[in-house]
Amino acid sequence: MNVSNLLTNYEEAIAMILFGIGFSNLLLQKNLIKKIIGLNIMDTAMYLFLALKGYIAGRKAPIVTNGVQSVEAYINPIPSGLVLTGIVVSVSVTALMLSLTIRLYRRYHTLDLDEISVRLKKEGL
Repeated sequence: MNVSNLLTNYEEAIAMILFGIGFSNLLLQKNLIKKIIGLNIMDTAMYLFLALKGYIAGRKAPIVTNGVQSVEAYINPIPSGLVLTGIVVSVSVTALMLSLTIRLYRRYHTLDLDEISVRLKKEGL
């Protein structure tokens, strides 16, 4: 890998590092809250990456002002729309995961996924 490419695209590198941190957190943690945090870090990294790919230096948001209708004057609005939609979905999924985590804690009095799995096997589920 060329170091100059890494330095010019450091934002993308940061997004990928964040994704890796979130993914490793999701895989390695046993606590359900920490897994949810890892998933949120992954989501945030993807939103950062999409926003960076949709941004073009020197262009403005796609709102027609002063009669300028040239396509070259504005950024592509689709990545921004995807990011906004993703944030809404992410908040909903996080709320659902947290509510299920609360239910699991009330039933098993632990957030350790291995302990919950052992108790489920004892119950025969």
